[in-house]
Amino acid sequence: MSQPEQPGWRWGPFTFRLPFYHSKLCWPEFFQGLLIAAATGLSLVPLMTGFFGLSFEEAVAVSLIHSILITSSIIVFGEPYAPGWITPALPLVLAFVLGGYETPDERFQAMTALSLDFALLLFLLGVTGLGKRFMLWLPDTLKAGIILGAAIAALKRVLVDDADRFLLQQPVATTIACAVCLIFAFSLPMAKLKEKYRFFALLGALGLLPGFVLAGIIGPMVGEVTYDIQWGILIPPLGDAWAKVSPFAIGWPSMDMFIQGMPLALITYVILFGDLVTGNEVIREGLQSRQDEHIDINPTRSHISLAIRNALMGISAPFFPTQGALWTGVHVIIMQRWKQGKEAMDSLHSGLASYYLMGLPILFFLLPLLTGLKPLLGIALSLTLVLTGFACAYIAMAIPKNNTSRGAVVLIGAALAFFEPWIGLLIGIATTLLLVGWDRNPDPIPHED
Repeated sequence: MSQPEQPGWRWGPFTFRLPFYHSKLCWPEFFQGLLIAAATGLSLVPLMTGFFGLSFEEAVAVSLIHSILITSSIIVFGEPYAPGWITPALPLVLAFVLGGYETPDERFQAMTALSLDFALLLFLLGVTGLGKRFMLWLPDTLKAGIILGAAIAALKRVLVDDADRFLLQQPVATTIACAVCLIFAFSLPMAKLKEKYRFFALLGALGLLPGFVLAGIIGPMVGEVTYDIQWGILIPPLGDAWAKVSPFAIGWPSMDMFIQGMPLALITYVILFGDLVTGNEVIREGLQSRQDEHIDINPTRSHISLAIRNALMGISAPFFPTQGALWTGVHVIIMQRWKQGKEAMDSLHSGLASYYLMGLPILFFLLPLLTGLKPLLGIALSLTLVLTGFACAYIAMAIPKNNTSRGAVVLIGAALAFFEPWIGLLIGIATTLLLVGWDRNPDPIPHED
């Protein structure tokens, strides 16, 4: 007997679920989302104000558009994953865009080119079903090298490229935030404490929040953070932002930009595919505990919805790669509560919609929240990149099966982090072929031991 799926309005392969009508409000997820989305959703603001010529208010407006598009994954398209950025690609994208283009207009045009390249790639691979074949064809050493390249690029951006602008401006607060979050996310001694004491388990479930809050408390004590909280409502200046970022206002990217962006779009797809595999594995594991709700996993729908979101982002608020399939930590947290049964969470879609504030972009209008977070956004950006670097490094180094492959992975990672994407990719392919061979894995979906 087939189990029921959460009802909604079907349109093509997608399902629109109206918040509060098709999906119920889950308060624990709603409050977590309000706090954690505020801490991470705005962390691109310092980049947009520092390198892309936007004011704080205009950067908030661009982040608002990103948030609406991310939330559409759950509400408009009916995807069963907690969506987020394709974070491991972010440092590679920043190296490409900031290193290759001088003016804000050129940089936004490059972001548009990347977004539309990626949308086209997703659409073609989704409609033809070639996405999975491509991942089966790709060798493990090259995949691991791409992921390690993201790790090296992330840490290089924090510790070298942007150190003067962010890390060295707030060294104590940034170090504390990174250390606390790394310990709670990855530390083996902390994992034992979480098993033993409920207090540590609850803190760990809050993700980035404990480290971020601690940085916000200690920052003013050491003179690195000064709060200037203002009261009222902010109406994000969407028109002013559009005039500075949209290709309809500043001009379309050149064909050269589209061609140069394609290798990076391919690299990003490799990372995205890994996210989709991870998301599916987490759902499959959860379905062993809950047989009362059917969760529809549909790779073609996922590819096409991602293509639409990236295309819309590319023409309205280009900042690649903010439109991905999975925010792994949040996906796992929501699934953990869904597994507890219908009393805890009536439907997975209700939990997902609640975490993303039922699609209501509340935090972008609350001036006290925005101005309170403003001095901490550089810390949030460094924190995001450091955690990305660590997570990518440990995933990448677990893939190679022998020492030659491990050495090749480091070489490929360094090439991708330090050279232009197409040069790094060529070096990666040559290194794989000459040192390891085309070591394809017939079953690229990871399974727990």
